[in-house]
Amino acid sequence: MTERSRSFGAVAASYARYRPGYPAAALDWALAPTRGCEVLDLGAGTGKVTEALLRRPGVRVTAVDPDPAMLAQFRADFPTVTAYEGTAERIPLPAAAVDAVVVGTAWHWFDRALAEPEIGRVLRPGGVLVVLWNGDDDTVEWVRGYHRALHPVAPPAVGTTLAEARPGDPAFGASETRRFANPVPTTIDGFVETIATHSWALITDPRRRDASLARMRAYLAARPETSPGAFTLPMVTDVVRTLRR
Repeated sequence: MTERSRSFGAVAASYARYRPGYPAAALDWALAPTRGCEVLDLGAGTGKVTEALLRRPGVRVTAVDPDPAMLAQFRADFPTVTAYEGTAERIPLPAAAVDAVVVGTAWHWFDRALAEPEIGRVLRPGGVLVVLWNGDDDTVEWVRGYHRALHPVAPPAVGTTLAEARPGDPAFGASETRRFANPVPTTIDGFVETIATHSWALITDPRRRDASLARMRAYLAARPETSPGAFTLPMVTDVVRTLRR
């Protein structure tokens, strides 16, 4: 798991360019319980969460990520945001420093037994922990088909479910969950580039990866929903919000 979680720095520029962001509605709902403005983007990567947070009036963002290459890209894109190298298990912030901690598509990489109390430490009482991630809308037939083309035999799974993402540490209360539509305009080339930034693609044998991406490209080129070139990828954003006691 560590190899996969630390594989993204090699493609930091592509990650920043091609990975989807998060819908404003998801963050509106996620952050509604807190009136504070100090927000930690934990596992910030290249700043997909930060990009959405900075659109919110009055919000001040601090970012933490363990990967120096991802942080270098983050700092290039968001030079006014304070960003620290660190982990969810050892957050380089003082106690009760922030009103909200937002984790975007990174929760599954954390050692939860260590990360949850550490997040509780840096959150102010009444603050909110937000865990959110993007995924394909697999109710759509052609989306399920591209998955089959890409992975006739599935790679080792990573990720989490809404139930699994609820924190269990006693510092936190009950969780609420919600799903939001997150349609992403893209092209066949752009979508292939996006998939090439996924962790399985970064650690697998290059010939196997290239063969998988070629099958996916051929599938998309043959589908009426995607073959004209530009299309909209039906994605969803799942959100879990939990208040600090």
